[in-house]
Amino acid sequence: MRFSLSEEEHAIVAATAETERLAIGAFAAQATLAAARGSARPEYIALREALATVMHAAGQAQRIGVNLNQAVAAMHSGEPPPQLRWYAEAAARAVRKLDELAEELRLRLP
Repeated sequence: MRFSLSEEEHAIVAATAETERLAIGAFAAQATLAAARGSARPEYIALREALATVMHAAGQAQRIGVNLNQAVAAMHSGEPPPQLRWYAEAAARAVRKLDELAEELRLRLP
C-alpha cells in the first residue's frame, strides 16, 4: 500500500512515530488498521516508557548487586571497604525507585 503526504503531514506522522518509538511505516500501519476497524489506536507510549525505565533500573540493580557482593566478600576477608555503605544505599534507592514505578504502573493500568 502506498499513499502520499504533504511535508507537514509527514512531519507530524514522523514525530508521533518517534514519540511512540516506532518506525514510521509501523506507526502508519497501526494507525491505518485502527481507523479501518473503527477503533481507537492503542496508546503504548506510557507502557514503552515504563518498560525502558524498568529495564534501566534492573540493569542498575544488577550492577549494584555485583558491587555489593564484592564489597561483602572483601569485608569477610578482613576490613570492610569504604564503598560498602555507598553500595547499600544505592541498592536501597534502586528498590525505592522500583517500588515507585510499580505504583505508577498500577495507577496507569485499567
